[in-house]
Amino acid sequence: MASSPELQNSAVAPIVVIRGADRSWRLHWDEIWQHRELLYFLTWRDIAVRYKQTAIGVVWAVLQPLAIALSLSLFLGRFVPVQPQELPYPLFAYSGMVVWQLFAQGLTESSNSVLASERLITKVYFPRVLVPMSAVLASLVDCGICLVILSVFLAYYRITPTASILALPVGIFLAALTAFGIGLWLSALNVKYRDVRYTLNFLIQFWFLATPIAYPSSIVPPRWRIWYELNPMVGPVEIVRWALRGTGVLPLHSLAVSICVAFVLFAGGLYYFQRTEDSFADFI
Repeated sequence: MASSPELQNSAVAPIVVIRGADRSWRLHWDEIWQHRELLYFLTWRDIAVRYKQTAIGVVWAVLQPLAIALSLSLFLGRFVPVQPQELPYPLFAYSGMVVWQLFAQGLTESSNSVLASERLITKVYFPRVLVPMSAVLASLVDCGICLVILSVFLAYYRITPTASILALPVGIFLAALTAFGIGLWLSALNVKYRDVRYTLNFLIQFWFLATPIAYPSSIVPPRWRIWYELNPMVGPVEIVRWALRGTGVLPLHSLAVSICVAFVLFAGGLYYFQRTEDSFADFI
């Protein structure tokens, strides 16, 4: 017996059409919210894999910046002209290293994240931007652990935080945004051009020297200052140190330039990433 057209229509499964990204610079927060559980598990996976089968686990997140800061204090602390209103040099170096490790680790992990998620990307659809985003979020967890040690430094030097400490999350967010923006560029490029992995180490080493981690930015000659501040990591480091010491002039110019550069890098990286993500599975 033939079924009626109404029954035939009701038995048809709904059609789901998956389209590629709209190739814009906008971040689709609604889609990210729908996949928030996946973002959580990707972030947790990155943290678990990073410290899997290590003897001291997350202590590595503290040990690396702390060891570099103490080395800088031992060999450069007596020679670097830190102003009296600045922080004690060990705290000066460690605060810079906390911000730098967040940036360097987030940039490295996000740049390699798409290739590292090869099996996931080639088998199922989800917003690809979650992959580099989870890598940066995992680096923020390590940064939170380092901030606990930073509070120990403040207690040791008897530095009482003032209202300026509220500016500290601004510097942390700006460093993470910069890492995320550049990571979007490099993760997309890394799929097609494997030279990125070799260039990245050199880029991070050069960038470290161009950022006021071991020295204050005040030693940069005024005629080079405007070009120096185009480095988007100058603003985050300066604002975090200002937030800790609570004295001196707020580095508004460095902060404003870093914000502008960071958002340009982020918007450009997001546009390029979403424009090329449809071809990731082909090249991987």
